[in-house]
Amino acid sequence: MRVEELADPAAQRAASRLLGDIWRAPVVDPALLRAVGYSGGYVAGAYEGTELVGAAMGFLGAGGHLHAHIAGVAAARRGASVGYALKQHQRSWALARGISRVYWTFDPLIRSNASFNLRKLGALPVRYLPEFYGPMTDGVNAGDASDRLYVAWDLTVPRVVLAAAGTPAEVSEEGAEALLDEEGTLIPGDAPRLTVAVPADVLALRATDPRAAHRWRGALRTALLGALDGGYVITGLTRRGHYLLEKS
Repeated sequence: MRVEELADPAAQRAASRLLGDIWRAPVVDPALLRAVGYSGGYVAGAYEGTELVGAAMGFLGAGGHLHAHIAGVAAARRGASVGYALKQHQRSWALARGISRVYWTFDPLIRSNASFNLRKLGALPVRYLPEFYGPMTDGVNAGDASDRLYVAWDLTVPRVVLAAAGTPAEVSEEGAEALLDEEGTLIPGDAPRLTVAVPADVLALRATDPRAAHRWRGALRTALLGALDGGYVITGLTRRGHYLLEKS
């Protein structure tokens, strides 16, 4: 597998089609990829042989950071480290241009994405954003609130450097109390360390029990937004897939 910048319009069109297939709706116009890449932003693809199996796009933001707007991997290649390779290419690309911080958003209910972002990459959430995108109509997000966690990827800190070398960022639940348990029940508390659970697979839950998925959304919003407003910070994701929060 190789990862490279996509500067050719044909390759950018292929990336647009791939991302559309992943989200089951048009999500990034080829002309936007063309403009972002031409103006100095990040547009890249991952290839296995001649097949495009992943794509990512990011643009420059205030203060010289990179906002990583979208990244996706073909369904048949998920779990094959394609996303990790894309993000490490993005990290190298940013550092080569003197950019040390990358930000993006992700759905905090999707445990696999939380694990990838917090454990495998070493990024950390800095803000909870309710209904960030407003109503969405793509095949992944339609019918659900677009709450997001805004994460900071500080490319030079030890946890990120170690993650880039293959050592995940681990945190322990020892001594922590549950704020949101694995049944989705809120347990009010103000211990110095708290855990917030998420369902194992909310995408499957949306299909089989949308009301339960909706309840999880509300419970997670209440737990995380309330804790962050109360002076806690998210310091990682445990091996069980629980957010760990600590009093700042």
